[in-house]
Amino acid sequence: MSASAPSDLVNNNISNNSPHSGATLTEWLDYMQQIHVSAIDMGLSRVLPVAEYLGVVQSAQEDTYVFTVAGTNGKGSTTAVINELCQAAGYKTALYQSPHLSVFNERVRINGEMVSDQTLIDAFNKVEAARLECELTLSFFEMTTLAALLIFAEAECDVWVLEVGLGGRLDVVNIIDPDMAVITNIGIDHVDWLGDNVEQIGAEKAGILRDGITLVYGAADMPDSVQQLIKHHQATCYQVGQDFSYRAQDTQTWQYSNAAITLSLPRPALSPMNTANALSAVLASPLKIDTAAIEQALGTVKLAGRFDYREVAKRHWLFDVAHNEQGVDFLLAQLLPLWQAHSKRQQSKLPESSAPQATIKMLFSMLGDKDIAMVIQRLMAAGLPITDWYIAEIDHPRAASAEQLQTALAKQVTDISIHTHQNLQQATYAVINDSAPQDLIVVCGSFHTIGEALATLEVS
Repeated sequence: MSASAPSDLVNNNISNNSPHSGATLTEWLDYMQQIHVSAIDMGLSRVLPVAEYLGVVQSAQEDTYVFTVAGTNGKGSTTAVINELCQAAGYKTALYQSPHLSVFNERVRINGEMVSDQTLIDAFNKVEAARLECELTLSFFEMTTLAALLIFAEAECDVWVLEVGLGGRLDVVNIIDPDMAVITNIGIDHVDWLGDNVEQIGAEKAGILRDGITLVYGAADMPDSVQQLIKHHQATCYQVGQDFSYRAQDTQTWQYSNAAITLSLPRPALSPMNTANALSAVLASPLKIDTAAIEQALGTVKLAGRFDYREVAKRHWLFDVAHNEQGVDFLLAQLLPLWQAHSKRQQSKLPESSAPQATIKMLFSMLGDKDIAMVIQRLMAAGLPITDWYIAEIDHPRAASAEQLQTALAKQVTDISIHTHQNLQQATYAVINDSAPQDLIVVCGSFHTIGEALATLEVS
């Protein structure tokens, strides 16, 4: 049967309305988006019985080491680095991240490789059978996360690296007890679910703590709510600036230090801040990872859409999923030196008298429930030579309309062209046609913006 379930089953689908035995991955994903009353339904009371029925909770406690990473920004980069470090040291790794950019399989990786469609379909079948047996209804994220955990358990992975989807305390990932917790940072985001201040949000994110656990905290400021939960759980905390630090040495190397070790390392493609958090977590674990493995991992780790510089279609591109205050500030901290180096490099390619001036063109869209005005204001305040904005509505139920984007830009942008298009594919083609080879095209605003741009360029 296809995903079109009768209306009385959408709200409480505990009867067998599952896809047929030959259903594709797309059919399964469509079906799972319809079987629960809401896309986001935080809490563990429904998902835990299904997880226990499947045995994934027990499996995570047996012969595995689990890293759980929460935070407002940087979770994807941090989990990617942890995974790469452990894999370089010879461990069989399981990596769970969300959301994806291009294909759903990106969320579930074993030893860095995306699992196959069939592996996912087999797991969805088992999760659906367990859900029906438990007579419960689950959200899309709950169903897919359980499938990922089941795949990891059946693959007998040594190390599980789990990225929290939303918050921490009530996120489905939190059914698994971590051996090591990481909180990258705490900012204001997802206020409808987590609260509108850092104390409330901090308490939610620190909900991943367990008694006696070790926490790596990757920001200089720590809310009181997090400190209280650390004390409550008698957890050991390693905080950036106090227990470990990092600094750039030059364009090729950086230095990491903690109380026991100082390392001069190759500069990774991902942010040094998130890399330092990941390295601290791995070094604080009982896993055996030597300097050679660390150097190898930092030389190879990458993650699409995170300060992701590429040359595609004879143009220079920078893709970054920045969509909130911290994310934009982090993007700008790296973009300013990149732009200086890029513009000098382009200027040197032609005689000074004929060298065209390199500029920045923005390919931009966001979800409608984000602070669009704040993101635009911060991007404009950086003083970058932005000459054009290319905007369009992304293909998502919560997408900001083109009119909403246009209105937000018009209030803050003067003497800069705003080009509005029907969809992001058209906007992507337009920015290619209108730009020059020496320009830099910055794509940001949402995971979905990056995903649709990459799909248009036919790269991943």
